[in-house]
Amino acid sequence: MPDLRVVVAEDEPAARRLLVRLLSSHADIRVVGECRHGGEAVTAIRSLAPDLVFLDVKMPELDGFGIIAEIGAADMPPIVFVTAFDEYAVRAFDVSAFDYLVKPFSDARFEEILARARHRLAERAAAPARFVVRLGNRSIVVAAEEIEWVEAQDYYALLHVGPRAHLVRQSIRTLETSLDARRFARVSRSAIINLDRVRELERRPAGSWKVTLVDGTVVPVSRRRREALVKALGPRPRW
Repeated sequence: MPDLRVVVAEDEPAARRLLVRLLSSHADIRVVGECRHGGEAVTAIRSLAPDLVFLDVKMPELDGFGIIAEIGAADMPPIVFVTAFDEYAVRAFDVSAFDYLVKPFSDARFEEILARARHRLAERAAAPARFVVRLGNRSIVVAAEEIEWVEAQDYYALLHVGPRAHLVRQSIRTLETSLDARRFARVSRSAIINLDRVRELERRPAGSWKVTLVDGTVVPVSRRRREALVKALGPRPRW
């Protein structure tokens, strides 16, 4: 299994250090970002594309819900809210948080929350190994590895498989969090690509970027997702 990449957004230094210590005690977890206020959290989440975020509700500049509004709920990674007030629990689940952790918390309580988050992430990763889609009066099975790229269609998504595109009743954000991150990468608000299908990554004259897939499909890459895409593709020359 790949490392679990986590961002910790917590303005209280002692609480932040505790979260980082507890997370770092797990060999397969990498804390890729530590944020002291809402502005830092927005930047880290956008640039680092973590697998999971421990997000304090009350922070300077933007609170936890403000961060979600700034990034957009559809673009947020899975969340564990951290709060001193359990009255935020209902609102946390309204924005599809995995769980919430009430301060002060014990090591045992943290491990319980982390175990549940791991389980939810594993369920999401396992769910889309295959898709059942309608094709006329038939239903066919599409394996995840057959998908070349995914295109957002409002609250639905199109799975591009060869010359066909299949509509599924899932948002692109739901698909992003469940598809294998070793094989698929989000490159913009409206597209996910299969990394095995990438033929070329090109910088355009105006500073924008595009990916060309092996079948010739060109997919724009947003600037804030380019760095994560380059890392996902593996060792590359300096761009």
